[in-house]
Amino acid sequence: MVRSWDAAVERAQDRLAAGPRLRAVAEGDERRFALWDLASLVEGELGELVAPDALAPEVERRWRERLGESGREWPGGELYRRRYWVLDGDGAAAGTVAVDNWTKGPGQLAVSSLYLTPEARGRGLAAGALEEVYAAAAAEGLPGFRLEAHWAWQHAVRYYLRRGLWVVGWKRSLALARMPQLPPYRVCEEGGWVHLLVADRAWGWVPMLAAGREGRWLRLDETPDYRAADGWVHEYARSTLALHLALAGRPLVRGPQWWAEAWRWSDAGEPEGLAYKIEQFEQLALAAGRQVVSPYRPAVAASPAATATSTATSTPTATSTPTATSTPAPTPAPAPRAAAPVAASPGLADSGDG
Repeated sequence: MVRSWDAAVERAQDRLAAGPRLRAVAEGDERRFALWDLASLVEGELGELVAPDALAPEVERRWRERLGESGREWPGGELYRRRYWVLDGDGAAAGTVAVDNWTKGPGQLAVSSLYLTPEARGRGLAAGALEEVYAAAAAEGLPGFRLEAHWAWQHAVRYYLRRGLWVVGWKRSLALARMPQLPPYRVCEEGGWVHLLVADRAWGWVPMLAAGREGRWLRLDETPDYRAADGWVHEYARSTLALHLALAGRPLVRGPQWWAEAWRWSDAGEPEGLAYKIEQFEQLALAAGRQVVSPYRPAVAASPAATATSTATSTPTATSTPTATSTPAPTPAPAPRAAAPVAASPGLADSGDG
């Protein structure tokens, strides 16, 4: 039993520093790590590749100005997280990763700054780094790890889903996790339906949820196994499938009445909550002057007046169609200050893209 999360995190950090795939950032190397972190932000938010070791001070300043608040360099970063180089087969730095000095969620290691230089990608180095973090957490009795990714960082989001991470929230950004309480899962398409299946030692791959279309709306069906599933799978299967659907350009909203209640799941839960947050994420990015390349097309919301007259007072549940309440419905997003999101080629995250 873990008696102190802080002590367990410290021991997990020591395991990472002693492992073969990572090397702790040494004193005096913090500036180099900061430049690699900046390269990750520039690629993720601005879509441009830069060579971090070749960044002159004036060029660095201009990139940080373009990034705004997210490009700020925070001093004393070692106080709240430990930073590591991801090593290639020759022991040279090929990327970065950091782990917080305290836990998130139900006692999980918090991962950030996962980045590989373009020439180091496709060799399993990022997967190896995440595996090291998970093994260190497990060895100290911690329930896995958790990381966050921006919706606009499509390549990163698809990569994490291909690694089998579960979606556990979307309050400020997309939160993904690997936990021992959550089994491996698969998402596949068959006959126009997208299915989420989980691994079971006795029964193999067990279907949990199936997503189809009813016109322009989502149809979401549950299986008896889903209804009988334990709390962890039951809680996160819907949000995980929802993100796969969004990346495939499929609908997330089951009708106007569900859309009127979408704000209820603005932290996690039903697919309508993810649709609601995607619109917010994209509007914030556009307002900041970012180009948004998105496979998801927003739901067409009914006007507040029309929605308010639609009916009654009950709160929607996972298995019944909701009726509108007196709470104002989400209004269509305001006109962006920059160009509208650019349509991306949709596809399931495990289809091999990226």
